[in-house]
Amino acid sequence: MLLLRTALLFTLLLVAGTPGQRQKKPTLPLVPIDKIQPQANFNPLQFSGTWFLVAVASKCSHLLESSHRLEATLMQVAVSGPALAVNTFRKLDGICWQIKQKYEPKLQGRYHLQGRRRRSHGVEVVVGDTDYHQYAILYYQRDQQFSIKLYARSFPVSDDILNKYEQRVTDATLSEDFTFYFPTYGFCDSSCDFQILDEVKS
Repeated sequence: MLLLRTALLFTLLLVAGTPGQRQKKPTLPLVPIDKIQPQANFNPLQFSGTWFLVAVASKCSHLLESSHRLEATLMQVAVSGPALAVNTFRKLDGICWQIKQKYEPKLQGRYHLQGRRRRSHGVEVVVGDTDYHQYAILYYQRDQQFSIKLYARSFPVSDDILNKYEQRVTDATLSEDFTFYFPTYGFCDSSCDFQILDEVKS
């Protein structure tokens, strides 16, 4: 059971969402992540700190089928040499999980998360847009799975930021039909019992 939960966690880290999505018309192929321009003059130190996951846009079939299992998610980012040390906190079946990962730099604003399996190419991550104080829009790609995530420092999130995110989603040939919004309550806190998944050591 623990192995099944672990596998589900990794899928949810790449893409996760909420129910109530509608059928949509066929769209153009997704924009590959290497075409995404990263944040100009990206500053990892300013990016450090706590980010709450607001929304995910993705066509992942697992997301569409299991979006009812969505839980409030946050990540804590710290600079670790040239890399970013990322701790993600979310619940699965009522249990709080802490997932430790390290994003290795490729170019400014571009990172690589090493795959856990030999055949996996890992996950490419691009910080597409952030003002460091209110919001961050990140792009993720693992093989053919592509997603765009909106993070915020706090709630509520302004309409201007949501509109900016929705435009990014549209530009990547996704749509609101594949955009899933996360709950703004129920986050793991210090009173919770944690299971720790350390990808840095694996």
